[in-house]
Amino acid sequence: MVGATPADPRSTGEDTAVPGARLRTVRAVVFDTDGVITDSARLHAAAWKQAFDHFLREQADRADHPAAHPGRGGADHPARREPAQDGRDAFRPFDVRADYLRYVDGKSRLDGAADFLASRGLHLPPETVAAVAGAKDRLFTAALAEGGSRAVPAYPGTVRLLRALHRAGVPCAAVSASRHARDLLCRADVLDLLVTVVDGNEAARLGLPGKPDPALFEEAARRLGSPARETAVVEDALAGVEAGRRGGFGLVVGVYRADRDPAHPADPADPPAGPAGDPDTGGGAAALHEHGADLVVTDLAELLDETAGAAHAKNAHAEEADRHRNRNAHTEDEGGPA
Repeated sequence: MVGATPADPRSTGEDTAVPGARLRTVRAVVFDTDGVITDSARLHAAAWKQAFDHFLREQADRADHPAAHPGRGGADHPARREPAQDGRDAFRPFDVRADYLRYVDGKSRLDGAADFLASRGLHLPPETVAAVAGAKDRLFTAALAEGGSRAVPAYPGTVRLLRALHRAGVPCAAVSASRHARDLLCRADVLDLLVTVVDGNEAARLGLPGKPDPALFEEAARRLGSPARETAVVEDALAGVEAGRRGGFGLVVGVYRADRDPAHPADPADPPAGPAGDPDTGGGAAALHEHGADLVVTDLAELLDETAGAAHAKNAHAEEADRHRNRNAHTEDEGGPA
């Protein structure tokens, strides 16, 4: 029996998109994890809010009732405040949009905790900062355990781009300041599309500084065998795009998901969390450009070339159909089954 004509990949739902023109100039791509590959920034932001708000309430209570808290040193040490932060302003709740994006996003736990607390004029012993960061990690781990794989979906547009790069033979890596990154990528089922992962565990092992230092990206590019000038960096954090610029990477792509509140998934019924795209909140396309992004997209599918991919698939299908007809004609000429 003669074989059936090969199916057109476009009719089977197969993704035929290819990397767009901007990515054809690079040899490798390094992706940030939270907020770029996985929708996990909301979990991080929620855990930070719980940890910071609990700590700030305790500090406010100590400031109001110092006689009730005689302990000195460590976590019991009352925060020393700069004069500009005197009063209740220093203890206002953590803002999951403005504070997260400006002070925490993209940084290691210790750096993020220290930077946020310093922004409130709170100067604390290192062990106190570490205690706040540790509380955040426990809350984040508990949220992961409660939500399972559903807690960390991958962005569909990012998955499409990763697969297109994989088909094109462009090696990809993921980086993250988080020690949970590999687990997140595994839960999101994208680990097999990455050549390597440089996460918080690897950074600690190698003694790599956190963003905006480019060390994480440089290590990932080294593992991919690609010089920085021929490697693209994809980031959603201000510290991350700044790291890409500092490292001299050939292309720095900023990702600004305007419809995403870091604390929870977008919901049309939700009130706005703050002025979308306002650089004063620490986010927005303008701020990403200012910190080093060469271009800013709202979804990584924007970096795909749908037309070229469809044309390539059509030509490949036509060539395969011609080969199929030639094989059938050869079989018939030899007296084989028609």
